Amino acid sequence: MGAASLIPEQVVAQHASRDSCWIIVHNKVYDITDFLDEHPGGSKIILLCPMLLYQCGYEPIHPPDMISSNLPRRSKPSASAAEKPETDEQKKRQLVLASRPPLDEILNLHDFEAVARAVLTDKAWAYYSSASDDELAIRENSVWFLPRILRDVTSVDWSTTILGQKSSLPIYISATALGKLGHPDGELNLTRAAAKHGIIQMIPTLASCSFDEIVDAAQPNQPLFLQLYVNRDREVTKKYVQHAEKRGVKGLFITVDAPQLGRREKDMRMRFVDDGAGAKVQEGQSGVKKDQGIARAISSFIDPSLAWKDIPWFRSITKMPIILKGVASPQDAIMALEAGVQGIVLSNHGGRQLDNSRSGLENLVDIVAALKTRGPWPNPSFSVFIDGGVRRASDVLKALALGASAVGVGRGFLYAFSAYGQEGVEKAIEILRDEFEMNMRLLGCRNLSELGPDMVDASALHTHAGLAPQDNLYAATYQPLRLAQFKEFKL
Repeated sequence: MGAASLIPEQVVAQHASRDSCWIIVHNKVYDITDFLDEHPGGSKIILLCPMLLYQCGYEPIHPPDMISSNLPRRSKPSASAAEKPETDEQKKRQLVLASRPPLDEILNLHDFEAVARAVLTDKAWAYYSSASDDELAIRENSVWFLPRILRDVTSVDWSTTILGQKSSLPIYISATALGKLGHPDGELNLTRAAAKHGIIQMIPTLASCSFDEIVDAAQPNQPLFLQLYVNRDREVTKKYVQHAEKRGVKGLFITVDAPQLGRREKDMRMRFVDDGAGAKVQEGQSGVKKDQGIARAISSFIDPSLAWKDIPWFRSITKMPIILKGVASPQDAIMALEAGVQGIVLSNHGGRQLDNSRSGLENLVDIVAALKTRGPWPNPSFSVFIDGGVRRASDVLKALALGASAVGVGRGFLYAFSAYGQEGVEKAIEILRDEFEMNMRLLGCRNLSELGPDMVDASALHTHAGLAPQDNLYAATYQPLRLAQFKEFKL
């Protein structure tokens, strides 16, 4: 192949075997035949359809340094691909973006979700919004407030420290993968907004931006956490963790509820809906699951053998605080405390792993009760975080009242930058700040230390009762709240 030659898609599509495998990245054709078995996601996903990298996008699921960091010198670009014309989907996206509601009309995090659903591609929306199986675990449970009155709430303070790091809000940005599916700048939207507003970002293992790109975008002394999926190759994990520590990361959150990723059927249905060149290349392929979805395709490196016996090894390779992310029972919370880690995250993985699993908020009640039997509470050496389903400051305050140290917000910020980029994240933070001020005043709380279980009624959490019959007379006269409205546009 001549370096200056242009190769059409059809030619590249013919090279989809172990003997000769080409891919197109950034309009460059690479011969990766010798690299197949080294691919972190396994060789099957590449052999299934190399053209998917071109048709569905390389960048959303690979950091920008993936080529330079992982492909050996033998896999230099062999030629250039013909420029790909703008698709109808891309043209439609530009029209939808132009018709978004002005940012000052966005009143809550639900508005961001509605706008994000309209501007995202079908594949991106399916990946971001999907949950496992019947999607029962993604739904929230009810806790009710018991406010106090006649307290001077002229000044209220919702700032806190999280693992010793100052935060302007009692929240952190929880790790969510593949940010560039929603916006070209991906996770950098979060990094820049977090710096500006004094909150902490957790960097995901499966970010679209590289780890170093995110850290480089942070301000000096900006606190960052790291979410870790443990690699089957522990030397890879060790190198990654120690590099993060050298770069100044302040906490290691090890995901422990994902020995295998859940069946996210919205994502699975979208993954291989393709009747073009991709369908042709799939012919004759064997041993490949065509219903995995993006989540399964990018996660085959995760080690299902991770166990309690590995905790001492993690403690030996880093001095960062270690948090186990995905704890769901009092027994495991006690074991984490006894294992010497610095905290846990009560999470059902946003409803994306084991369906019918209880929410972090529901587990919080029983787990805090169990931890109280093992020493003074709150325990300054052991933090309890939760995440999942947070759309309002009131959700956070309920968790704090029940014993949480801080709360992770994932999808809310993901939808904010998908809809409006960094400005969307900043607006979301400002909305939450306004909600904290109002809710704390109405609760009679002057600072977070005044929150306690006496200010909430959590008795309905464990009932799992079905929905009550609708009150039709009430519904007939009730005017529902509406989401921010789009301007009209024509295709």
